Amino acid sequence: MILLNPRKLSRDNPDGRALEIMAGTIDFFEKKGKKRLKEDAHQRVWYDDFLKFVKDEKIFATLLTPPKYGSTDSRWDTFRNVDFNEILGFYGLHYWYTWQVTTLGLGPIWMSRNEEAKRRAAQLLKDGAVFAFGLSEREHGADVYSTEMTVTPQPDGSYTANGEKYYIGNGNVAPMVSTFGKMADTGDYVFFVANFAKPNYELLKNVTASQSYVAAFALRDYPISESDILSKGREAWDTALNTVNICKFNLGAASIGISTHAFYEAITHAANRRLYGMYVTDFPHVKQMFTDAYARLVAMKLFTLRAADYMRVASPKDRRYLLYNSVVKMKVTTQGEEVIDLLWNVIAAKGFERDMYFEGAAMDIRALPKLEGTVHVNIALILKFIANYFFNSTEYANVSQRSEPKNDDYLFQQGPAKGMGDIQFHDYNIAYSDWDLPNVNVFREQTAVFSEMLAAAPPDESQRRDTDFLLTVGEIFTLVAYGQLILENARICDVPADVVDQIFDCFVRDLSKFALQLYSKPGCNTEQAAYCLKMIRKPAVDDDRYERVWRDYVYALKGAYEMTP
Repeated sequence: MILLNPRKLSRDNPDGRALEIMAGTIDFFEKKGKKRLKEDAHQRVWYDDFLKFVKDEKIFATLLTPPKYGSTDSRWDTFRNVDFNEILGFYGLHYWYTWQVTTLGLGPIWMSRNEEAKRRAAQLLKDGAVFAFGLSEREHGADVYSTEMTVTPQPDGSYTANGEKYYIGNGNVAPMVSTFGKMADTGDYVFFVANFAKPNYELLKNVTASQSYVAAFALRDYPISESDILSKGREAWDTALNTVNICKFNLGAASIGISTHAFYEAITHAANRRLYGMYVTDFPHVKQMFTDAYARLVAMKLFTLRAADYMRVASPKDRRYLLYNSVVKMKVTTQGEEVIDLLWNVIAAKGFERDMYFEGAAMDIRALPKLEGTVHVNIALILKFIANYFFNSTEYANVSQRSEPKNDDYLFQQGPAKGMGDIQFHDYNIAYSDWDLPNVNVFREQTAVFSEMLAAAPPDESQRRDTDFLLTVGEIFTLVAYGQLILENARICDVPADVVDQIFDCFVRDLSKFALQLYSKPGCNTEQAAYCLKMIRKPAVDDDRYERVWRDYVYALKGAYEMTP
């Protein structure tokens, strides 16, 4: 219905070049075959074949170059980039990773006012280069306040850079590493580009034991010219945050791709395996786990696609995407973990076998919630929006599916990364009132209780300092926003009511779980505890709906896709 099946590319896209790229990428991996894909992963083979394919077909150049600097078909178009993210995740996280860190590395370049650097980047993309984002450091992670990379002005007007960066994907091959540091004389932030091939660029090691190269590198009196400086001061700071805000979105689609491939493999295996005189898929608990996994996977994709629409309409007056992006990063990726866990509980030991796609998926899916900020970092960001979301909504023009072929200019012209607490949202009740389904209605009642608690018994001063307490509040808020966009997109994508109600069967249970967790917190006061108990609800049971979803959508995927051997 909505899940990617490489045998049946069906998503509407008016861009012929995009369809050519997606089909060609699928063809590359299918010709490579599952056996070779797995062997390369186990032997940690650097993916030269993939990078050659990207170069020959000018894929990154087409998908990541603004029109001013590229060809007729080139632009940064979130609609088609979502599809490419998902396809790469579907076949292997490491292929996706080299794309992801390239997008991050390009962010500070396209956001800069350095035209020479932009032209250089565009030519390198045409030449098949990949890029890197030198932000994090070993001792500080992505804490940009504490960066120890320093840039020192020289008497002749040039600069030298000194310091180390850690966990930098593509740091072994990127001719432009967008590197974050501070000016030694003023303490101002600065972004500049470094080249892995220069003598004073010291590649220390690959910090992970994987097919990707995640570099630790050092700059030792590395010479920099003015043409290498991308931004300084507040502009550099904003660039760092805005780049992460844009590119963290990619993690959700990768998680969807991984989970989808694993689902096909698991359902086909289980449906053809007999235990104790019956097929594994005849066991009631197995049916429930597969149905939950399917519902959660469809929800992941509906939300991510809808969040892309809000990215594409973003403007100085509409920055709603900053909430939805954070939800993609935090919620979609953790739901991917839950989908894999449900499937793994069915296929059990089979999930460890080295020739199964699942073996790699079970490990790779864990990485995504931990890249570009951990879950708790993203929930802390999400909480900035909670007051306006529930109590200060405003009207916006309706946002349709944004599939038009255009460059997403605003993403690279955002300006100051501040004022998130001032961002307003449209009324979430509009989406919920548009569906009259049993579990949507139960969930809406739970949401109303949560909103009432926030108004009548909001977190007090001590609770606002209690990160553990606030994280659970954030989980409930996230679930409300998650459900809202899923309902909006279910209308756009014409998702059957049975599937929507099954999705919210999961969400009713999820909200009840978080309400119980909040109730159990030591800091939860008596009034809040009473509201928490009101939020604990049982989903509306409908055996006929459940059986229809199982038969028509879940079990129907048995044998729907298997990768070329």
